[in-house]
Amino acid sequence: MKLATKLIHAGIEPDPSTGSIMTPIYQTSTYVQSAPGHHKGYEYARSQNPTRHTLEKAMAEIENGKYGLVFSSGVAATDAVIKLLEPGDEVIAGNDMYGGTFRLFNKVFAKFGIKFHYVDMTRLENISALINSNTKLIWVETPTNPLMNISDIEATAALAKQHHILLCVDNTFASPYLQNPLDMGADIVLHSATKYIGGHSDVIQGSLVLNDAALRDQLYFIQKSCGAVPGPQDCFLVLRGIKTLHIRMDRHCENGEKIAHYLRNHPKVGKVYWCGFEDHPNYDIAKKQMRGFTGMMSFELKDTSMEAAMKVLSSTKVFALAESLGGVESLINHPASMTHASIPRDERIKNGLNDYLIRLSVGIEDADDLISDLEQAIG
Repeated sequence: MKLATKLIHAGIEPDPSTGSIMTPIYQTSTYVQSAPGHHKGYEYARSQNPTRHTLEKAMAEIENGKYGLVFSSGVAATDAVIKLLEPGDEVIAGNDMYGGTFRLFNKVFAKFGIKFHYVDMTRLENISALINSNTKLIWVETPTNPLMNISDIEATAALAKQHHILLCVDNTFASPYLQNPLDMGADIVLHSATKYIGGHSDVIQGSLVLNDAALRDQLYFIQKSCGAVPGPQDCFLVLRGIKTLHIRMDRHCENGEKIAHYLRNHPKVGKVYWCGFEDHPNYDIAKKQMRGFTGMMSFELKDTSMEAAMKVLSSTKVFALAESLGGVESLINHPASMTHASIPRDERIKNGLNDYLIRLSVGIEDADDLISDLEQAIG
């Protein structure tokens, strides 16, 4: 089945009681049993819900996996993965990552005796140099947030398997439409489904997809025991979003390419971070493992003063100044004070995330309107 068809039909079966083509919102907390322990597969809605179950099947199918689990947010899904570990275990992660992930690692889990190493993951030897007998997890974002760095998933997976280490890939920036890390050897794929998968800026949700049954059972136990589950209404919204993922992503990528080239040619713009440029350091890897280059990018003005950056951030009319990404509407963001403010400034600067960096989530509006908006904002 072709991907576009799969996205429309993944996980969906007509409701057996009514024939409803859309999975109903099962807004219930509990389920009647015919006798103690005798039920129809559902006991209590924290453990199971039919709407959520349908979404979990859909997420598995669109990521070419066997098992899906959904959570109340992307951070909750991240939290579940780290709860697989024990005190003394070590994690190797990218030094350019979503600020909320960094905060969870450093402010929550580090105090429980889990050690985190942050490294430039665009070079495999940087990862290899940190592996030791305590290394239990490699955490990869690709493309990264917000500098659009690319890691080689297949090569990293081979390294992880050689040392019997789990590999989790945060696939939020690419979505299943552009990249499928399980096919390249990853053990777990994570999404903030809030972003491209939901696609309409109206839901908070996270997901994990994997192939190993024992690992799935461990993560399901964490999901059920810790209770960070989404409600059925949220699951319904994400199921709806999946159905249009392919047509939205095509437009995001088309508009993203136009905006990236416009910015690169603008006399007042300095560096543009977008993985679709042929001179991007890991362009060949991006082209190999992705089917498009997304609508995500960041840029710096030649005038690197905060005043110049703030003028642009405050002057757009179509691009909305807001956190998050991946919705149909275009967003403009200041990572240093918004999405990545939880990372200490010295760490941000060392890793290339300057105070004057501006991040764009290019939506599906008319590209000419988006360019005109940036033109008047940049001046």
